[in-house]
Amino acid sequence: MPLTEQVPSRETLLFPLPKSPSRYKLWGLSGDLMLVIMDTHATEEQVRAVSAKLASLGLQCHVSRGSERTVVAVTGDTTGANPAALQLPGVKEVVRLGRGYKLASREWKSEDTVVPIPTTGTAIGGSEIVVMAGPCAVESLEQAFAIAERVAAQGATVFRGGAYKPRSSPYAFQGLGLEGLKILAEVRKRFGLAIVTEAIDIDVLPTVEEYADIIQIGSRNMQNFSLLKHAGKSRKPILLKRGMSATLDELLMAAEYILSEGNQQVILCERGVRTFTDHTRNTLDLSIIPAVKRLSHLPIIADPSHGTGQRESILPMARAALAAGADGIMVEVHDHPERARSDGQQSLYLDQFDEMMEQLRHIAPVVHRTVAGCADSPHASSSLPARSATAQ
Repeated sequence: MPLTEQVPSRETLLFPLPKSPSRYKLWGLSGDLMLVIMDTHATEEQVRAVSAKLASLGLQCHVSRGSERTVVAVTGDTTGANPAALQLPGVKEVVRLGRGYKLASREWKSEDTVVPIPTTGTAIGGSEIVVMAGPCAVESLEQAFAIAERVAAQGATVFRGGAYKPRSSPYAFQGLGLEGLKILAEVRKRFGLAIVTEAIDIDVLPTVEEYADIIQIGSRNMQNFSLLKHAGKSRKPILLKRGMSATLDELLMAAEYILSEGNQQVILCERGVRTFTDHTRNTLDLSIIPAVKRLSHLPIIADPSHGTGQRESILPMARAALAAGADGIMVEVHDHPERARSDGQQSLYLDQFDEMMEQLRHIAPVVHRTVAGCADSPHASSSLPARSATAQ
């Protein structure tokens, strides 16, 4: 069908390059939404030629090489870009997206992104389910060690704990800061766990980057664009939590800020959104997991602790998240939740964490996956410490 005969809907993603520039129309689509799809047999020289041409037009390029195709994502103002100028050898078609994100999209990268965690030899986004567990806030070395020993023995491979805590009240516990980061470093050294902890602003980001294996951007900062841009320049994986009222497009656009700065190691996190419900603190929106899998190549994990705000809801929602396709589970665990300085009501007791891990191990094979760090995982480590007598 000739391009001028019918105006496609905004959902139409792919169309061939026109033979004549006079037949090309944008149909009202905005700029900044272009991908260049290379032919299956395109050479590296042809890809470089396309990139050089786009650079000469003042546009930036991000090349994704997949097993079946190479895609050049174009960022910048593409409104005035003439597609006839891209009719170069090796170019198959141009993609104009009806959505604002490109680098986070399946159109740019069809294969799933797998984010390696060198500390543990595992990865997020592959066949293994990664469990991140630990207290909401790091309170002391003794507290961190007691929790880390137990969660490591049960198969968790990432220790979560806040050193800097953005709190609704200025009088609430704000975290131990640098001291907390040093405690987390000791946890990694002692138990071999990777560390994920939050950077609350650009001032603390370099310090967090020095100590953490994964840098968390919390829900309150999902649209802190300055922080996102700085995180995009980091070499560490970024765990991006969904904002309290953010849509899927807004979450993926926030990820786009990080990706566009060069950091391709982005992990999304569903942590619940605010709705009219009054039986939980938030609504854990597990329907976003298959939607992310369909639209984006990025891995996504679920946080049922923040997602529900209720200890008794964490286990069933963790099971449901795994079944829905989550690449990992993040939960808060405390040895004495009743004395926790932050969010004790949504923290699992150690025995409850044991039960959750047992259930996840049974569910994972049903969805053709394994739990990283456990006996059925290819990356399970025999060096994990056994549960102490006091823990048992």
